[in-house]
Amino acid sequence: MMQSSEPPAASGRERWRAAYAAAERAGRIRSADFTTLSGAEVDPVYGPVDEDADPRMPRIGWPGEFPYTRGLYPTGYRGREWTIRQFAGFGNAQQTNERYRMILDAGGGGLSVAFDMPTLMGRDSDDPRSLGEVGHCGVAIDSAADMDVLFDGIDLGSVTTSMTISGPAVPIFCMYLVAAERQGVPIGQLNGTLQTDIYKEYIAQKEWLFAPEPHLRLIGDLMEFCLAEVPAYKPLSVSGYHIREAGSTAAQELAFTLADGFGYVELGLSRGLDVEAFAPGLSFFFDAHIDFFEEIAKFRAARRIWARWMRDRFGATTAKAQWLRFHTQTAGVSLTAQQPYNNVVRTAVEALAAVLGGTNSLHTNALDETLALPTESSAEIALRTQQVLAAETGVTNVADPLGGSWYVEALTDEIEAAAERIFAQIIELGGGEEAAHPIGPVTAGLLRGIEDGWFTSEIADAAFTYQTMLEKGDKRIVGVNVHTATVSGEVEILRVSHEVELAQRAVLADRRAARDDTLVAQTLAELRRAAQTSDENLVLPMLAAARAEATLGEICDVLREEWGTYTETARF
Repeated sequence: MMQSSEPPAASGRERWRAAYAAAERAGRIRSADFTTLSGAEVDPVYGPVDEDADPRMPRIGWPGEFPYTRGLYPTGYRGREWTIRQFAGFGNAQQTNERYRMILDAGGGGLSVAFDMPTLMGRDSDDPRSLGEVGHCGVAIDSAADMDVLFDGIDLGSVTTSMTISGPAVPIFCMYLVAAERQGVPIGQLNGTLQTDIYKEYIAQKEWLFAPEPHLRLIGDLMEFCLAEVPAYKPLSVSGYHIREAGSTAAQELAFTLADGFGYVELGLSRGLDVEAFAPGLSFFFDAHIDFFEEIAKFRAARRIWARWMRDRFGATTAKAQWLRFHTQTAGVSLTAQQPYNNVVRTAVEALAAVLGGTNSLHTNALDETLALPTESSAEIALRTQQVLAAETGVTNVADPLGGSWYVEALTDEIEAAAERIFAQIIELGGGEEAAHPIGPVTAGLLRGIEDGWFTSEIADAAFTYQTMLEKGDKRIVGVNVHTATVSGEVEILRVSHEVELAQRAVLADRRAARDDTLVAQTLAELRRAAQTSDENLVLPMLAAARAEATLGEICDVLREEWGTYTETARF
């Protein structure tokens, strides 16, 4: 009998050990104490001695190896801890700049910009529809000059910046680029994330400017521009956070979000982009809710599903194109106005779930966010929550420490199966796999589900079911329907003065008076001309308008006039 000359295939443990050793040689392991509080040494990862004896291993794998259930990197957090990225924005750009400096000085690793409602809707602060809303749920940004103030003294070439905005994301991004240029930072050096995800607006958050198709055109233009000019910046953060906050289940959050992501992959492919090049520019944003183990399972399933679909359906062969990178925010909807100090505990539990699920970056909510924007002291507590987890708990010592848990693995499998059933429903909504749509069958299903109100209905049903259980007492919330007695008093909250709006409007008027109106009119006319074509990338004319200090409302109004607005179908 002839013997094979092929060497035996390396086991998963051996492959992981080689990858970890390579990371050590390259200096990618942090210099830190990787022992328990009692001083016991712990291994970087744990797994079965006999992999072949555990039939789950092809689904579980090892850290840094397809299907990435256990994380993207063989080193886990020993290589690099998650980025502490606190979401902040209120009042005007100057006030928010001061909060950013506090976050960075206190150890924050990146910035995440919250915008006020007029900005989120593409309106200027002096628009009559903005009355009473300026600076209240985030920072007011009217033009590139506000971006200059927002990042004054903060080197945009060295700080990663996330911006949570979708409808007017592209003009806001252009203003950010202009702020970088004025700092002397080449835009090719910029790193961060722009949300841009318009699907979740129609599904959950309801902050859009136009019908879906023009928004998808803008997103495709942005993907092309970033790939060519700002390669490190991620032009799309596919968001499940708002879907979960609207009342969805964990499985719905996962499935709707990943389906949106698949739609954007189809969009990139329809533009002729290389999946290996553009897929790494897609990132994700998830909610970390209060059901500890379910959330951990959701994050692990997300990586596995995305890797498999990217490989098997979209043909991605490189690890980076198969990776699902995600930011997490603790669940705002889990916070209570009653006994708000309990929210510190909820946030810590949710943050720990995100970390044990392998998040790449994290925002922790403040205890008073159900009442108002965070005060400086509550924002510090939220930041310190992450720092305590990283520095004191030992959770960074071992990659995927819950991997192999019978409970966690069963939950991971269950939520994955539930998500796959929802994917099939979405594709069927669009007419099935053979649907004749210029972008793709997942996109066809997403657009049909939006138009028919299917997504909204599914979330509403889930929210109603949970609320019914809560009111019956089957689900319990401490301080709300159980343990309601308390000795704590009211907390001090941050109030944004009406003077902020008056001052912002005055500043905007001064800027309008000082700019070159002829140049502004020329750049807006060029933007209009480009919007009237079907194949011209709109980022460059929008960038020119931002340089000329055209306002957000002026830029968006040009596009509203050309493309119209959108009203969702009534559903009862």
